[in-house]
Amino acid sequence: MSHVVTLIPGDGIGPEITAATRKVLEATGLKFDWDEQIAGMAAVDRSGDPLPEATVDSIRRTRLALKGPLTTPVGTGYRSVNVALRKEFELYANVRPTRSIAGVGKFPNVDLVLVRENVEGLYVGVEHFVRVGDDPRAVAESMAIVTRVGCERIIRYAFEYAVRNNRKKVTVVHKANILKMVSGLFLEVGRAVAAEYEGRVAFNDLIIDNAAMQMVLRPEQMDVMVTTNMFGDILSDLAAGLIGGLGLAPGGNIGTHAAVFEAVHGSAPDIAGKGVANPAALILAGAMMLDHVGEVVAGNRVRAAVARVIEQDQVRTRDLGGTATTMEFGDAVVRRIA
Repeated sequence: MSHVVTLIPGDGIGPEITAATRKVLEATGLKFDWDEQIAGMAAVDRSGDPLPEATVDSIRRTRLALKGPLTTPVGTGYRSVNVALRKEFELYANVRPTRSIAGVGKFPNVDLVLVRENVEGLYVGVEHFVRVGDDPRAVAESMAIVTRVGCERIIRYAFEYAVRNNRKKVTVVHKANILKMVSGLFLEVGRAVAAEYEGRVAFNDLIIDNAAMQMVLRPEQMDVMVTTNMFGDILSDLAAGLIGGLGLAPGGNIGTHAAVFEAVHGSAPDIAGKGVANPAALILAGAMMLDHVGEVVAGNRVRAAVARVIEQDQVRTRDLGGTATTMEFGDAVVRRIA
C-alpha cells in the first residue's frame, strides 16, 4: 500500500529539512506517493498567490499533507497561509507533543501534549481600525469568537486523545476569572465534558498565567493540556523551550476530513541554503503523520531513532550544541532506522 501525501517543502530552510525528512520516512520501508506543491513566499514568487488552488486541490484529494515552514509577513502583506489552511479544511485541533530527549533542554522528564483549538478565538482575524479625529488608525479592535460547539469539539478531542494514548489527566487552561464569557464558556464546557470521563481520565483546570508558571516550575505534572487558540500558541512554544527549542517541536493540524503535519518553527531565512538547519521537528511531524494513517509501529521507530541519534550517537545540529549538517542528521536517523 502506498500513502498518498501532499508535500509542501515551504520557504527558507523548508526544502532542506523536507529533503532530510522524506529520506527518513522512506527508510521505514513504507511506500509514499508524494504530490509536491507550493505555498507561502515560494508560491508568491512563482504565481503571485501564497496559497495556490492547485495546492488546496491536492490536499482535498489526498486529505493528508506534510508541510515545511512558511514565511508570513509581519504587520503587512498577505495573511498567514497556515491560518488559511486551518480555515479551508476546518483543522480544528492543533496537537503539539513535547517530550524530553536526554542531553538537551533543562528538564529531563517532560512528557506532555498540548491540544490547541485551532480555528476560533482571537485568530479568526476579525479586526479593524477606528478613526479618531485625523488619525484613521487611532484605535485597533479585535474580536475573539468562541462557540460552544467549538469548545466541546476540541475538549472532547483532548479527552479522547488521552483515552487512546493511555494518558492520565487532562488540564483545561483558561482565563475565566477575567474573560468571563469568552474563556468562561470554554471552562464551563470543559467541566461538562470532563464529567463524562470521570473514572477514566482525571481532570483539573488552571488559569493561563498559573499554567505557564507551573510548566516552568514542575513540567512533569503536566499531561494533556487543552486550551483556546492564542493561549495554545504561546504555551506550545513555551513547552518547546523546556526540551531544547522549536527544533524538536512537531505539530499536527487535525480535522474531520484532512490533516496537515508540520514543523512549527519558522522558515529561518538567515540560515537558508547553508545546510545547518535542524530537521528533527519535521521528522517528528512525519512520525505523527505515520501514527495518523495507522502506521504506529513505523512512527515509533522514527521517534526512537531521533532520540538515539541525539542521546547516544551525539549527532546534533548547531542549535542543539553540535556541528552536524541537516543531511548528516537525517542520514544518522536513517542509519538508526535501518
